[in-house]
Amino acid sequence: MNAIMKLLKKKQEMKVCKFGGTSVGTVERMKHVATLIKDATPKIVVLSATAGTTNHLEEIAANLFNREIEQAHDRITRLEFQFIEFANGLLTDEKLKREAIDYILDRFQQLWKFTKDSFTSVEEKEVLAQGELISTALMHFYLRELKVPNVLLCAFDFMRIGPDNEPDLEYIEQKLREQLACHPGINLFITQGFICKNAYNETDNLKRGGSDYTASLIGTALQADEIQIWTDIDGMHNNDPREVSGTRPVKRLSFNEAEQLAFYGAKILHPFCIAPARLRNIPVRLLNSMEPSAEGTLISNLQDDNIIKAIAAKDHIIYIKFESNHNLCPYLFISKIFDIFAKYRTPLCLLVSSNLDVSVAIDDCTRLSNIISELRQYAHVLVEDRMTIVSVVGNMQWEYAGFEAKIMEALKDIPLRMISYGSSNNDVAFVIKNTDKKRALQALNDKLFQPEYAERN
Repeated sequence: MNAIMKLLKKKQEMKVCKFGGTSVGTVERMKHVATLIKDATPKIVVLSATAGTTNHLEEIAANLFNREIEQAHDRITRLEFQFIEFANGLLTDEKLKREAIDYILDRFQQLWKFTKDSFTSVEEKEVLAQGELISTALMHFYLRELKVPNVLLCAFDFMRIGPDNEPDLEYIEQKLREQLACHPGINLFITQGFICKNAYNETDNLKRGGSDYTASLIGTALQADEIQIWTDIDGMHNNDPREVSGTRPVKRLSFNEAEQLAFYGAKILHPFCIAPARLRNIPVRLLNSMEPSAEGTLISNLQDDNIIKAIAAKDHIIYIKFESNHNLCPYLFISKIFDIFAKYRTPLCLLVSSNLDVSVAIDDCTRLSNIISELRQYAHVLVEDRMTIVSVVGNMQWEYAGFEAKIMEALKDIPLRMISYGSSNNDVAFVIKNTDKKRALQALNDKLFQPEYAERN
């Protein structure tokens, strides 16, 4: 029985650590990550593809779809040389270097064959998977050079989504435990984020940012002591540092608060990765691989008394207003709206309603024309695009008076298309024009996080 399997039985410390593409994007950074994970603490390490690789592979896939074979050849060649150069810089042991380069060449054979055969969406997933497979293999070879015992697990052997594209957690747990049991005496495992198999045993993935999700699913399946998400940012910030000056890390968040921030645009965290961890009450810690001593952000089931924690913004929002034409009574009217959105599998980001009118905000317009076509017989429809949802997140119990007034005061000069409050105890959300986003975020930051207010909260 290996070290991790013993820990799972004894409930001792075991961690799942995810490192993003930027954290392993250069030879120096991959070596640095190796120093962070090579201690004796039993762990499973989930790696993304090295920075820029997935974008490059998406471009190759686009060329193959369009049968632009010459452009595909050029991009495949350049990426192949980049990885070989990476291996040459990373490894000094000639035997290991040869193994690594042979592995890279073997993976690229998978890409070259697509220049000759037909290309579908299934093959596209196979192309995208190569980045994670090669990046984790490089880390595995480097750890071997350091004489650090480790095993490279293939995510395809245990990570699966079902027919509804939801992770099959029971399958993941069973297969992952079987994989670990095959390697007695090992307490460090390396595996890929993002990639998986689907219900038809085809190569698939968990979409952009899916490595966070992979780590959360593994941690949940194994009931880990902690899930660590390592990026190049020192935890979840209280506002978007790309848009706003004077932001700071948030030390503690509840699961609900973190989930709201991730859903509403906080890029540091995949919006789906909190739910599995909450299922088995496993803390998630956000850490900075460039500053490993920084405290970061701890996400758990504990709720503190701080009312307002952070602000997030979600772009590419469509605002839709349905004004009833009175062909249906009010309760049937709102029911019809829900039914039509469900029929076309389009989730609502926000909803507000009165007796006769309903306003919604969505971020998926794929089937919007069908939705509007069906609902026009019941309502006059107004659609506005290029909108943004701004969400103020925290411990917003309705008994806490005054915070709503401060939020509204901060936004007194910003036109608000929609306001949502009361659906949860963790956020107040607004729909505004995208062109007003930066101004709104800065105004909220200045009003809500100024020192005298921060001290009170």
